[in-house]
Amino acid sequence: MVFGFPDVGLVGVIAAAHLVEELKLEEVAYLDSTLLPPLVVLHEGLPHSSIRIFAGEGLLLVISEAPVPAEAVYPIMDGLMEWGRSKKIKMMVSLGGIPVEDRQDIKELKGFAAASCPEALKIAEDKQIEILQEGYIVGTQAIMLQKASDIGVPAIALLAQCFYNYPDPEAAAEVLRVLGKITDIKVDVAKLLAKGEEIRLRGRDVMKRTQEEMSKMKKPQELDIPMYVS
Repeated sequence: MVFGFPDVGLVGVIAAAHLVEELKLEEVAYLDSTLLPPLVVLHEGLPHSSIRIFAGEGLLLVISEAPVPAEAVYPIMDGLMEWGRSKKIKMMVSLGGIPVEDRQDIKELKGFAAASCPEALKIAEDKQIEILQEGYIVGTQAIMLQKASDIGVPAIALLAQCFYNYPDPEAAAEVLRVLGKITDIKVDVAKLLAKGEEIRLRGRDVMKRTQEEMSKMKKPQELDIPMYVS
């Protein structure tokens, strides 16, 4: 079960949207809640929930096309993960970004992993994915890792270096490459990179609204260095 939510650089949602397109995934469910803003997403003139679930290729993919309000993050993620557990999901993976201050100067982006348990961490290590040894994770990925640990479902958060305030399709391509290392989910990212400028333009408004919710969730804390307590 893969999660792609608006976050720094819109990495998760850009990557998830590319998976839906490339794998021809089928919409199988959607989430409706009074905790979400009263909006629908229009595609080809028809209304859709902002949070939808797609399936195919042995995969369940959750994508949100609008930022989740900070006060709704806990119950929304709790509901989605309990639903996933009811489907006997073997692993949960969240796609996202990790902001870096000198992003514009980085030519080859790096992907990182964090995990909910030692077994999941070993999967990433065995595939030679760099582990995020110290730091903070804030938002939907943080809740996924903590709840997955509580309910005993292996989970991995995959993060690519990205811009904080700008849609970053290159980072989305990198996180998809890393996803291909730990799963059978492999997609060509050439189209994603070719549409980079279009994605950046289309994502500006969503990025602005996402920034507002990230600020409420103390997202800038991910740039901090934690104290070490033995």
